[in-house]
Amino acid sequence: MHIVIMGCGRVGAALAQTLEQQGHTVAVIDQDPTAFRRLGSGFGGRRVSGVGFDQDTLREAGIEEAGAFAAVSSGDNSNIIAARVAREMFGIENVAARIYDPRRAEVYQRLGIPTVATVRWTADQMLRRLLPSGAEPLWRDPSGGVQLAEVHTTPSWIGHKISTLQEETGVRVAFLTRLGEAILPSSQTVLQEGDLVHVMMRTDEIAKVEAAFAEGPEEGGH
Repeated sequence: MHIVIMGCGRVGAALAQTLEQQGHTVAVIDQDPTAFRRLGSGFGGRRVSGVGFDQDTLREAGIEEAGAFAAVSSGDNSNIIAARVAREMFGIENVAARIYDPRRAEVYQRLGIPTVATVRWTADQMLRRLLPSGAEPLWRDPSGGVQLAEVHTTPSWIGHKISTLQEETGVRVAFLTRLGEAILPSSQTVLQEGDLVHVMMRTDEIAKVEAAFAEGPEEGGH
């Protein structure tokens, strides 16, 4: 796939290098030509100097053949304008914009532009480590009725099967994070020390689920 990235800061450069290593072709747009130094001499993609929401600049970057567009410059307004141009003018379906202001991010999300709110995301990651329960969900469906969240698990669950955990808590385990790697468990997978458990659950049952995870299998509510 060909992917166009607007913004060659640390995020844009890292994204470009990762995508190229995965076999995609990449074009990076930035107003400052010196920013392309971050890409390193081994980067084989296009470097395009210009404004990322200018249609001619986007065409030079190959937007007409692109399968995805990422707007990760330092400006919220520039990112959202570029994302809308990519989607509405060039019909790119896979579009994402980085937004620093989380209140703006929610507005743009409703407009159909997927956003990554940098400050909110970082704060949430820290919250999940500081406060194992009660943190913001990883994902919530548009109606708000179902969400994916990491739930703190009491040590007494260690050594028990995922199937037991699911039966006693009434949730579906979506995936585990084990030693920094995400794994898709089967019903026979056994919880190990240090596993982070990510579950799908109804939003109105969060308190009940957290209580069941905290109680452990001996008392875990059926």
